Amino acid sequence: MKRAIQAFTSLPCLYKYVTFVPWISGYLERYGSHRATLYKYKMGCGFRITIVDDVLNRSFYKLGLVVGRNPGYFIIIPVLLSLLMITGYQRIHYEMDPEYLFSPVSGQGKYERRIVEENFKVNYSHRFNVGRITRGGRFGRVIIVAKDNNTNMLRTEVWKELRQLDELVQNMTVTMPNGDTFTYQDECARWEGQCFTNDILNLDKIIGEVERGELNLTFPIMFNPVTWEAHAFPVFFGGSTIVDDIIVSVPAVQLVWFVRTDTKIQLDGRGAAWEDAFLDTVGIAEDTGRFKHISVARFASRTLDHELEKNTRTVIPFFSSTFILMGIFSIVTCMMGDWVRSKPWLGLLGNISAVMATAAAFGCAIYLGISFIGINLAAPFLMIGIGIDDTFVMLAAWRRASPKLPVPERMAIMLSEAAVSITITSVTDMLSFFIGIFSPFPSVQIFCMYSGLAVCFTFVWHLTFFAGCVAISGYREKQNRHTITWMKVLPESRARKEEKSWMYRIFCSGGIDAADPDNPIDNKEHVIMAFFRTTMADLLNNGYVKALVIVVFIAYLAGAGYGVTNLKEGLERRKLSKVDSYSVEFFDREDLYYREFPYRIQVVISGEYNYSDPYVQDEVEALTKSLENTSYISNSLYTESWLRTFVDYVSRNNDYLNVTIDNEDEFIQNLKELWLFPANPFSLDVRFNEEGNRIIASRFLVQAVNISGTNHEKEMVKALRNVVAQSPLNASVFHPYFVFFDQFELVRPTSLQNLCYGALMMMITSFVFIPNILCSLWVAFSIISIEIGVVGYMALWDINLDSISMINLIMCIGFSVDFTAHICYAYMASKAKHPDDKVSECLYSLGLPIVQGSFSTILGVIALLLADSYIFSVFFKMVFMVIFFGAMHGLFLLPVLLSLFGPGSCTRRSNDIKMAKLEKPFPNPYCIPHPQLVVNDQIYNGKNPNGIYKIYGDDKDLGIGTSGEDTSESSSNQSQRRQIGDDDSAQKKSDVGWKRAIYCQNSASQFQPSGELDLYGHDMDRNWQRQRYEDNCRVFDNYRKPPAVSRTRDDEWVSSTRKTSDAGPRREGAYRVMRAHSQHNIHRARAPRRSNSTHNLEHLDYVAEMRFP
Repeated sequence: MKRAIQAFTSLPCLYKYVTFVPWISGYLERYGSHRATLYKYKMGCGFRITIVDDVLNRSFYKLGLVVGRNPGYFIIIPVLLSLLMITGYQRIHYEMDPEYLFSPVSGQGKYERRIVEENFKVNYSHRFNVGRITRGGRFGRVIIVAKDNNTNMLRTEVWKELRQLDELVQNMTVTMPNGDTFTYQDECARWEGQCFTNDILNLDKIIGEVERGELNLTFPIMFNPVTWEAHAFPVFFGGSTIVDDIIVSVPAVQLVWFVRTDTKIQLDGRGAAWEDAFLDTVGIAEDTGRFKHISVARFASRTLDHELEKNTRTVIPFFSSTFILMGIFSIVTCMMGDWVRSKPWLGLLGNISAVMATAAAFGCAIYLGISFIGINLAAPFLMIGIGIDDTFVMLAAWRRASPKLPVPERMAIMLSEAAVSITITSVTDMLSFFIGIFSPFPSVQIFCMYSGLAVCFTFVWHLTFFAGCVAISGYREKQNRHTITWMKVLPESRARKEEKSWMYRIFCSGGIDAADPDNPIDNKEHVIMAFFRTTMADLLNNGYVKALVIVVFIAYLAGAGYGVTNLKEGLERRKLSKVDSYSVEFFDREDLYYREFPYRIQVVISGEYNYSDPYVQDEVEALTKSLENTSYISNSLYTESWLRTFVDYVSRNNDYLNVTIDNEDEFIQNLKELWLFPANPFSLDVRFNEEGNRIIASRFLVQAVNISGTNHEKEMVKALRNVVAQSPLNASVFHPYFVFFDQFELVRPTSLQNLCYGALMMMITSFVFIPNILCSLWVAFSIISIEIGVVGYMALWDINLDSISMINLIMCIGFSVDFTAHICYAYMASKAKHPDDKVSECLYSLGLPIVQGSFSTILGVIALLLADSYIFSVFFKMVFMVIFFGAMHGLFLLPVLLSLFGPGSCTRRSNDIKMAKLEKPFPNPYCIPHPQLVVNDQIYNGKNPNGIYKIYGDDKDLGIGTSGEDTSESSSNQSQRRQIGDDDSAQKKSDVGWKRAIYCQNSASQFQPSGELDLYGHDMDRNWQRQRYEDNCRVFDNYRKPPAVSRTRDDEWVSSTRKTSDAGPRREGAYRVMRAHSQHNIHRARAPRRSNSTHNLEHLDYVAEMRFP
């Protein structure tokens, strides 16, 4: 059994994928020697699964080699593909119908409308009734108030101008593109041959008497004593003051004109042209001051279409300014004091890569037949922010790779290390957008499809186009050329030695000295990163500051909870318009004056019922009264019921009518003869079968009363549908606006569903890339906290829960993972024992990247705030909140909570230097070994002390790093580095072997050295024993020299035999740690020892800091 297990552990390709199973790992660790610890990575809880890491790292390593050798192909091909995809814009189809975009695809309102239209189709040409319409149609509507702030419109001069306004609209001439002209009289909606008119204007014949108080207007209906017309005042008057059913004052009057829309030509041709002319004519009259006493606010069915188009046009000019702003930011961020390693043009090319990818993605979506909407124009701003983040990550990985390496291999290391960082952010963003595709709102679906494709293309373009640009810049850096002029320059250390001018040292010097690559002049620690490691970490490790952070977090949750309780739902129509739109004034007046009697609601009973049956009559009457008894419906005075009025008419006049309605045949015959004559609007409310002897559908109308706000509208629709659902009749309620109101009912459960699914997907994704249960739980906690904050504070920032904010909530799920997941994993993966040290390490790695990533994303969307549009301002506000909250969680809250409740939170700091443990007794009790030589002894025996201070290139951060000097590393690469540090020599040779095999498979480059190197960077042609002798002599000669000289020579020797990064923290001063413990020296021969003892240092973290005489 033991031999079988040991044989199994000799197969690394199979071994590492099963050791995450606890009991298997235990047996392997017991019988399979120390190999069982290679892939069992304990970090609080859980076991590490390396499949994803291995696949990504090896794949990206191969890609990096190919890109490094052939950068031109990877630049030209994405450019050509982008140009090809852009040709799809010639097939673009704009979708601007608000009803389609912002109402549910399968909403109940659309189902109810289908029932109404199947039974009672509207005839605009012959039998039009405004209370029985099923769609908006084509119309013009105005709300008029007095200019002199007089709250009473019942004045002679006002009525004269109202009549002038009506004549202006009816007499305007509309010209079609083919030259045809028509007026309102030619295309008006008609009832029995008469144009639909505003009969309220006929009050001009009696308005003088009303103004003088000689005649009273009775509310709600009055017969005109001159024309004998019945005026329904609630339809036209708004905000009326009523005293004893007498109208005292009228602050607002509305007029409306309808045109025919029975055919598609009438709807999209002549009807649309008439609306455009109406808006222009009334707008010019209002703007030029034609009316002295009245102020006119206009609206038409195409108004919202026009406003959505204006929203699209207003944001386009900000593309250039945003690109310039982000270009400046990325150039400045990628600048360094080193003019060779500084890469300002790569920062700009990162923006170009994101723009190209977004343009190509949009063209691809158009080729796929996906309609384009104005909201999509927010996506490029987001993609620029996401793209520059990936740019920082890749440049950070490039700087961590040793500049001594050939460019293709350095490219391979760059992409291998950046693989998980850019993949996890891209995958989480893609998943969040693809979750939105399943939303019931077409606007959300379309935006998420375009944005999801844009994220995919941005990811691919950065791995190809931008990577190719990095490779070309790498060849420039390899030749030590200036980043601007491309002229060869001297590194700063040599410039000082050669006494170059201060102008040359400031503006020209750069790179590293090949003869002394690790000198402190050319390798300086980043000031801001040091600030996060010391000042910021010390501040957060203070007990009072921790208490303050927790108190602020509790206050943050309290404010968010208050906002959630005050959250409004639904997309108000006024918010689809620009802030300065003419329609905003119309919506404001409508909300102010016309909320008392806002909606004429149709109740349809479908199916064959015997209406002569008293039971059926009682059920219909019970349904009618149930609706009237709700708080949302007015009393019976405002109800139009053909059945109620017909039965009442027959019962009151039965003595002289001499008719019976006891059986169905007589009921239908008398109904047709006495009640459903053509001039009676009730004739529109009954539908007979083909034989005309049975009623298969009927309708009655009720009046909504005192409805204000989207929440009230949602409750009204819900209550009315519950009433008809409880009736035994097959009934339904409908109003054209119910199609929009359905979003109020669905937006909350849909948002909660998307948030839950999104959070679950983010947890699974983070666990796949960062496989630790505890880390996944902290990520879930952060997502929930951030989303609660966004939802709560968006209500306090005047943002409703609607389809627009739902898009942003879906998007925010992916953004909320970026910072928190990496902070959690950085803390978990830290080898420090004390929580304070863990906080210091994770802030050092991720503090600056989080700040830079936050600024880049916010700068990318700040232009949306200038568009004066609710739609785009919501995008800015919510992206700002999620980025700000995410950064605050990552920089302040999570480090504090992890230090208090995370792993190692109960560990006490020990200030005692822990001495070595004896493997066997001293031969002499007074023979004390030299600690430094014991360290060397362990090194030469293949052990790695892993002290607190590591050599250059070994300090890699763990996250999305975007820093200028020592930037971040993906979390999986950090864990992989620690695993490799614990591996034995055989596994090291295996790991290096597959990289060399891949490298050798590629054709040689003119930029590569021809000689072959061994595993540790030595020339194979050089005599190994000779080199070992020279190295050992150099090392131990240092011990006989003064400490300063010894340290310098020791550093030079180490730097000549290992791969180093171009930047990293250095340990300066008299207690500087010796560099002889590099893991690349593991397999060297053992050095001579001064003692026969074989001390084994258990705590080298402490001893390595000291120098003994």
